[in-house]
Amino acid sequence: MSEIVPGAFHYAGFLDKAEQTALAEEIAGVIAAAPLYVSTMPKTGAPMSVRMTNCGVLGWVSDKERGYRYEAQHPTTGDPWPAMPPRLLYLWNELTRYPKPPEACLVNVYDEKARMGLHQDKDEADFGAPILSISLGADCRFRLGGTRRGDPAIAFALASGDALVLSGPARMRYHGVDRILPMIATLMPPALAPFGARVNLTLRRVT
Repeated sequence: MSEIVPGAFHYAGFLDKAEQTALAEEIAGVIAAAPLYVSTMPKTGAPMSVRMTNCGVLGWVSDKERGYRYEAQHPTTGDPWPAMPPRLLYLWNELTRYPKPPEACLVNVYDEKARMGLHQDKDEADFGAPILSISLGADCRFRLGGTRRGDPAIAFALASGDALVLSGPARMRYHGVDRILPMIATLMPPALAPFGARVNLTLRRVT
């Protein structure tokens, strides 16, 4: 484990290959129950470059009309989100030590051209709770900025099996994915290979 900046902890290779494979199979089950969808940006309606879904009691969604928010139902099917796999709850407890469980796990699926602009996770009511991110598949160039959009940022690679915790003073830092790095990628675990090059799981406490 390395502390990138105060409150930002990078656990390189935290999940071994067998653990990645088992988690990928569980997430493939989530996708089967809650199909991937494309969210759109508030105001402009521009589609995001990642496809996504969720598991847990709440899920993150966005559209032109109502913006960023959490909902209890899938935006396309109207069904409740599937339950969060116990493996994710274990990782949350192991890596965050936060006393309350996560309520949402956002599943972002990247193809080779997808990216995620710098943003803050600020749609939650509880900023005291950490954010846990788990990577599967291709490496990416991850950017971590400050608490203001124009602050200097640092970049580093996240690889398959890595975990990243943003907590305390790092909880409200801007962050994003500059690009996927397929030339130095770990192959996606087979269960998720049909969906994209990289899958990121972001666990959050919402209320």
